[in-house]
Amino acid sequence: MTLLDQFSAYSEWRAGASSAVGRLRQWLARNEVGDVQGDLRLQYVLDRLRDDKLTVAFVAEFSRGKSELINAIFFADYGDRVLPSSAGRTTMCPTELQWNAGARAEIRLLPIRTRATHASVSELKQYQEEWTVLPLDANSLGSLQQAFARVGETERVGKDDAVRFGFDVDDKGENGLKPAADGTVEIPCWRHAVIQFPHPLLEQGLVVLDTPGLNAIGAEPELTLSLLPNAHAILFVLAADTGVTQSDLTVWREYVQTGRQRKTGRLVVLNKIDGLWDGLRDDAQIEAEITRQIATVSETLEIPTWSVFPVSAQKGLVGRISGDAGLVVRSRVAELEKALTQDLLPTKQEIVSDSTLAETDDIIAQTRELLEARLTGLREQLQELTDLRGKNQSVIEYMMRKIRNEKSEFEQGLQKYYAVRSVFSTLTNSLLAHLGMDALRNETRRTREAMLESTFTKGLRQAMESFFEHLRGNLARSGDEITEITSMLDSMYKRFSVEHGLKLTTPEAFSTLRYERELDRLEKAFNRQVNSALSLVTTEKHALTQKFFETVAVEARRTFEMANRDVEQWLRAVMSPLETQVREYQLQLKRRLESVKRIHQATDTLEERVGELQQAESAMLAQLDELAELEASIRAALGAGDALSDETEAVRDRAA
Repeated sequence: MTLLDQFSAYSEWRAGASSAVGRLRQWLARNEVGDVQGDLRLQYVLDRLRDDKLTVAFVAEFSRGKSELINAIFFADYGDRVLPSSAGRTTMCPTELQWNAGARAEIRLLPIRTRATHASVSELKQYQEEWTVLPLDANSLGSLQQAFARVGETERVGKDDAVRFGFDVDDKGENGLKPAADGTVEIPCWRHAVIQFPHPLLEQGLVVLDTPGLNAIGAEPELTLSLLPNAHAILFVLAADTGVTQSDLTVWREYVQTGRQRKTGRLVVLNKIDGLWDGLRDDAQIEAEITRQIATVSETLEIPTWSVFPVSAQKGLVGRISGDAGLVVRSRVAELEKALTQDLLPTKQEIVSDSTLAETDDIIAQTRELLEARLTGLREQLQELTDLRGKNQSVIEYMMRKIRNEKSEFEQGLQKYYAVRSVFSTLTNSLLAHLGMDALRNETRRTREAMLESTFTKGLRQAMESFFEHLRGNLARSGDEITEITSMLDSMYKRFSVEHGLKLTTPEAFSTLRYERELDRLEKAFNRQVNSALSLVTTEKHALTQKFFETVAVEARRTFEMANRDVEQWLRAVMSPLETQVREYQLQLKRRLESVKRIHQATDTLEERVGELQQAESAMLAQLDELAELEASIRAALGAGDALSDETEAVRDRAA
């Protein structure tokens, strides 16, 4: 199966999952058993399935053959190189290759001078006027080649401007860009590029991220703190003729495999093995040399040998363009593609499947509880009315008093429910105050003021480290409030289940661990890139403050935005079952009382009402069966197994 076939299969899997979830959403609305919160949650699932992207990033120092590898894997069908591939630097800024349905083919270039505005790339993506936008003829190879060539454009600026745009400048060229004799520095023209065109793989949701070398990669904070860490796969490209150089090792340790724990989806490509095909070595000698180099790379990068892939991107591209199957096999590019999809797609599919099931299972469980509550209410009414057959008016009056008493007791219980709602609202406001964006903005402002007022390095360091301490404190207080909310609702769920027979499962817990770990990652990156002794000593205070808020603070804001969105969704989901069941129970009491009143007023309607309830019972049982079928279809579409859950089987037994 080719790379395109595998991505197409993944795309079809997402489409099947979307269709199954969409049927559930339509069924809930058609049968009036859903609510607004559940509908919003399902819409969120559908949006996530529709917009799901898989990002593959290519990272390397210059002249490692990275662009040629992208050509060999993705663009051989064009019959020529699409990305420029020559000696020296060809990619000077991070470049995203993507396609969105309904978009137009174009190249969008963000000028390097926008770095002086202190705005992140993601923020600037919302303002088209900040970008240079050029139309693209997706059917013309020449147009594509010209577009890709533009990402390598450079310009010369003074040293002060280079520093202002975020580049390190070093007169010796050892720790930054080396100025020319006239004092100017060569820098990229563009800060970021987005190239959109309808390539078959891009249409399936693939995003290719092409990155520049060490000097340029470290100058774009968003690339190192967000784009690369969030990529689903990173191909780190080395050259067999150079091995692992010191700059390669720096890129690997600081931007690819940060930390000691191995990350999934990180593959190392040992390119240019065709340099060993010199006609003087036989196949055995070539294989022995490749094996030796793999072992050396494995030891140097501290990774297993099976994650190092020797290839010849150039021969793979030539072989595919010329139709030389033997040359393609010898290039080993197909082995890399197989490993890429085996490592990337199943992991990604599992993550998407688990998150989708978490939402749909919860909504299905709530719907089942609601239908069971209705079924129980119907059967109680049916039993009551059946028992009234042949009874006199006094018995019917007794039944009315009994139902009124139940209604009165439930209304007394509602006072406790309303009290819980009030406390829930108070705790929610407190939670969102600690986790909300206002608290983050206040902390960001306080840190900026402390840094600007600081006279010494120690004060700068304390201000920045205090930023993380305060954010962790906010997360800790939020966790305490979440625990209190969960405990309170759990108690109320149990009370209503025991006292009024409502079918309520324990509310789902929520953890802030994910955001705590993200802060840990940011702090490690901060200590590595900003909080080093060299950076604190050599960087001017205002520049250091700017760098901190362009990198760490921007990413911290993203983390808290994600936490806000997730906790708000959890708050809606955790309160919805109780609200729905309370409304349903009130409605059932009202219907029971009205039924007995009708019988009291006209005894000849008893059999008619019994018949109505029997029909309603049959319809309710059919709905439970339909819900089970929808659950099974979602699980089948997600590949979660054909068997229904134990809970579903138990429900069928109880309903029978």
